[in-house]
Amino acid sequence: MTRWLLIAHAAATLYMTGLIWFVQIVHYPLFARVGQPGFAEYEREHVRRTGWVVAGPMLVELACAAAIVWVVGGPLAWTGLILAGLIWTSTWLWQVPAHRRLEAGFDAAVHARLTRTNWVRTAAWTARSVIALALIA
Repeated sequence: MTRWLLIAHAAATLYMTGLIWFVQIVHYPLFARVGQPGFAEYEREHVRRTGWVVAGPMLVELACAAAIVWVVGGPLAWTGLILAGLIWTSTWLWQVPAHRRLEAGFDAAVHARLTRTNWVRTAAWTARSVIALALIA
């Protein structure tokens, strides 16, 4: 059972790491090119569609990270869980409010803050991938 837990955890984490790098390098920078007239609708649709892509894997990842602390324990497990907490905190404190503001229309300062603060999640998910793979090894 522990092996399957570690595999599910790694799969969710690696999926989210790939996705966050795509968002950070490709998707968020392209927000500035959408154009003001259609941006609010674009952003609302982005938020709706992204929710379907990230909600399940993020919940699986968090549940697995907590279970790994309980079942496996140790510094790697705890570091992974703390990083997951950082990701969720960053999401709710910085990214969600920025997206809510952008739903009213493009704002260059909010867009810049969204892209800049998203590096926290990008780095944390990258570190979590290393930890997830180390836990399997």
